[in-house]
Amino acid sequence: MIKTINNTENNLKRKFEKILGEENVLTSKEDCIMYATDSTAVSTDLYLPDYILFPENTEQISEIMKIAYENSVPVTVRGAGTNMTGACVPFKGGIILSINKMNKILDFDKLNQTIKVQTGVIVGDLQNIVEKEGLFYPPDPSNLKVSTIGGSLALSSSGSRAFKYGGTKDYVLDLTVVLSTGEIIKTGSNTIKNATGFNLTQLFIGSEGTLGVITEATFRLIPKPEETNLILVYFDKIENAANAINGIILNKIVSSVLDIMDKVTMETIEKFSPCGLLTDNEAALFIELDGNKTVINKEIKQIIEICEEFNATKHKTAKTEEEKANLWKARRSAFAAVTQLRPNVLSEDMVVPRSKMPEMIKKTYEIGEKYNLDISIVGHAGDGNFHPHIAFDMRDIQETERVNGAVKELFLKAIELGGKISGEHGIGAVKAKYLKYSVDPFTLKYMKEIKKLFDPKNIMNPQKVFDYEIK
Repeated sequence: MIKTINNTENNLKRKFEKILGEENVLTSKEDCIMYATDSTAVSTDLYLPDYILFPENTEQISEIMKIAYENSVPVTVRGAGTNMTGACVPFKGGIILSINKMNKILDFDKLNQTIKVQTGVIVGDLQNIVEKEGLFYPPDPSNLKVSTIGGSLALSSSGSRAFKYGGTKDYVLDLTVVLSTGEIIKTGSNTIKNATGFNLTQLFIGSEGTLGVITEATFRLIPKPEETNLILVYFDKIENAANAINGIILNKIVSSVLDIMDKVTMETIEKFSPCGLLTDNEAALFIELDGNKTVINKEIKQIIEICEEFNATKHKTAKTEEEKANLWKARRSAFAAVTQLRPNVLSEDMVVPRSKMPEMIKKTYEIGEKYNLDISIVGHAGDGNFHPHIAFDMRDIQETERVNGAVKELFLKAIELGGKISGEHGIGAVKAKYLKYSVDPFTLKYMKEIKKLFDPKNIMNPQKVFDYEIK
C-alpha cells in the first residue's frame, strides 16, 4: 500500500524553487516513490514525501528550514539511503532533504592534518583524497563507495577498523548544523583540543537527523600507515574462531581489522560474487594489519600460531595488491550477497563486550533454530560489534512475526551480556520500540527533553529513535 501525505499549498513549492531552482525541487509521484525507502526492511506500506529538495550549501538549508518550521513541515535528511534502521523513511511525508549535491571539499590543511567537507562527500572519496597526501581517515563503513559523510555522522558509524582506530565520532573536530528554526550553529573548533563549553559536537553525532541538519564537518586526520596486509584464517567450528579472537587480543596484537564470517555468509558470497573463499569451513577470521612492514610480518606469524592453537584449518595471506583487493571485496560483499537470498534482509548490529562474542554467537544460532530462521553472521569481532543477517519475506506475516521475536531475544541477550542494541546502525524506526530495554528511564527522559529543546515542533525526522511502532 502507498501511503500519501496531503500536500501543503503550492506556494511552498514556489518558495523552494526560488531558493534552489526548479531543477532541484522534485514533487512527481514517481520521484517521491524513489525517495520513500532506504536499505531497511521496514514495512510493506510505502510512505511518500511531498518534496525532494537538493540544496548545495548551508545557507540554502537555513532558508528551507525557516519555511519548514513556519509551516510545521516534517524534514527527513537523506544521504545515500543505505541506512539499515528506517531512519530515512518519511513516515510523516513532508521534505526529503538530499545532501547529495553538497559534495565539496571546503578546506584541506595538510600541516594541521585536518579536512573540512560538506556532508554529501562520499566517505571513500574523502579517504582517497587524503591518502594521496600520505594522510589517513580510518572509519570505513562497508558501503564506503556510496556512503556519505552526513550518514556516517548521523549514525555515528564505524566499520571494520574501529577496533584499532575508533569510529567516526573520534575524528570530528567541528560541525556546522542548521537547527529546525533555520538558525546556524558551530559546535566545535579547528583545533585538536577544545575544552570550551559543552561538547555539542558529540551530541549531534549519532542523533540521526532528529536535532538538526549537519551541513559541514571538520575532521582530524592521522599519518597513513606505511604498509598493510591481510590474512584470512579458516576454522571448522565457529566457536573456535570466536575464541581465537580473544587469544589474539590477549597476546596484545592490535590489528586494524579483526572480523568474523560464518559458513552461510561465505557460501552466499561465493554464490553471488565469487572471491575464492573456502566454503567447506564453518567460519573465517578476516584480519588486516598495518604499520611497519617488519612488525606486520612478525605479527602475521604470531596470529597464525595463535589460531592454530584454536584448531584453525587453513590460512591465506595476501601476497599482492590484487589479492588484498579481492579479500576486501569478499568482506564488503557480505550484506549485498545475502540480499539475493530472499526479498528482504534485516541486518542487525548489537554490540557486546568482545570477551562475550563466543557466547553471543552461540545464542544467535540457538535463536535462529528456535524461530526456524536462517541467520548468517558477520561482525567486527575486535570491537564486539555483531551483525546477524536474517533473510526473509516481509509479505509472509507469520515469518515476519518470527523475525520480530528473534530480534527481541537477540537484543535482550546482548543487553544481558553488558552490551547495547546498536553499535553503528543507529535506532531509527526499526529499533525504537526496543530502546527502553537498552537505556534506563531517566536517561531516556532526558534524551526526549533534548529532542524537544532542539526541535520543539517535532519536524526533524519525526517518529525516529523514540518509542514508535510502525502501523
